[in-house]
Amino acid sequence: MSKKEKPKNLIDGRKISRQVKEEVKEKIEELKKLHGKSPGLAVIIVGDRPDSRTYVNMKKKACAFVGIESFERKLEVDVTQEELLKVVREYNENPEINGILVQLPLPKHIDEEEVLSQISLTKDVDGFSPYNIGKCAMKGRDPLFFPCTPYGCIQLLKRSNVEISGKEAVIIGRSNIVGLPVSFLLLKENATITICHSRTKDIASTVKRADIIIAAVGIPKFVKAEWVKEGAVIIDVGINSVEDKTRKSGRRLVGDVDFENVKEKASLITPVPGGVGPMTVAMLMVNTLRGFERTLESEQKEKEKEEEK
Repeated sequence: MSKKEKPKNLIDGRKISRQVKEEVKEKIEELKKLHGKSPGLAVIIVGDRPDSRTYVNMKKKACAFVGIESFERKLEVDVTQEELLKVVREYNENPEINGILVQLPLPKHIDEEEVLSQISLTKDVDGFSPYNIGKCAMKGRDPLFFPCTPYGCIQLLKRSNVEISGKEAVIIGRSNIVGLPVSFLLLKENATITICHSRTKDIASTVKRADIIIAAVGIPKFVKAEWVKEGAVIIDVGINSVEDKTRKSGRRLVGDVDFENVKEKASLITPVPGGVGPMTVAMLMVNTLRGFERTLESEQKEKEKEEEK
């Protein structure tokens, strides 16, 4: 196989994310014809981290493609918490905005949990609020918004025709952003789940049982080929920068899975980059559309109440 030729068992996150964004774009165009307005997404970025700037630019580009109006507020790295919270409150009260995203991480002097908790539940398009995560964990309940990266993982599986129900899924990592919520979403799809973490004994034998592996531990090439059974499906959430003297930058991105060795055993596997990352942005577009639809529904109900008076 040539270097440019993609493995046949690759889950192409870029291709699937384009499909999702096309669907969102079509729906927004339809709603704009009916109601004369479009959804709005506000992004707040603090400081000058190059990675944060890159992520924000990706989100703005996606917004432009699907027809979501993008609002951005850039704050200095030494901004006070109260000044940041004031911006969040302004966006909460702005009817043109259906989703609010605070780009993480925030500077150490700011209480991240407090800031995120102040985002209106109806605009929490990242899906990180305790309310949304709690709903994810409950049987028969759905949150207002599914967390973007976990939701993207599930969509990658479903749109690749992977059967989830009845399968054994192992999640490596228990973060609030990926590990825990993706375990809840897999459970909603009737998978049997196991979560591995830093205190798990004999992690290799646990992973070896898995039909589906979600790797979200933040350690380069952590999952080895000998841990993976033949035919497993692997979703690699990790994005790690490692030294590579053959590259002009001297660095390259790798996942939490030893891709080159593991790909031969997997029936399907996501690459890094080009796997989960694009889906996270696509799901943000989906969530912003949902927030907009709820706003329209609420406005319609208010209009009907006024007409009844």
